[in-house]
Order: sequence, then C-alpha cells, then structure tokens
Amino acid sequence: MSILIVVVLVFVINLPCGFFRAQSPKLSKFWFFWVHLPIPFVIAIRILSGLGFKLYTFPIVISAYFLGQFTGGLVYRILKPQNR
Repeated sequence: MSILIVVVLVFVINLPCGFFRAQSPKLSKFWFFWVHLPIPFVIAIRILSGLGFKLYTFPIVISAYFLGQFTGGLVYRILKPQNR
C-alpha cells in the first residue's frame, strides 16, 4: 500500500474524531479520548500497509492526523446550530 493511501486513511479516520472532539470542553477527558482514539488504528494501518515506521513517513502521517482532527472540528463549527 502506498503512503498516499495511508495518509488518506489516517485523514478519514480522524475526521469524525475531530468532529466529536470539537463538541467536548477543551482538555476534558472526552476531549483527550477523541484525540487519542485513532492512534491504535493509525498504528495498525501503518503495520498492515507494510509502511512500518520509516522516519521519513512520520511528518507526513502526523500532518494527516492533525489535519483530519482540524477539519473535523471545522466541519462541526460550520454545522453546529446557532443559538439565536
């Protein structure tokens, strides 16, 4: 599996987690839960893809991880109901 597929999978896994993280109070136990929930899945994807833990892949995969979290939070902020 190529690094591009791994990056896309990591991004997609983090979208819903970022969405739910944005609903939790910052630094609460649920906030930490949603930030750390995808980590075992990312590790499994890296191992099953044959990518392993090569040093050059870390910045790319970590960027996809945080971009997915950020984008999920952004989607929540766009879609959340406004208190009027």
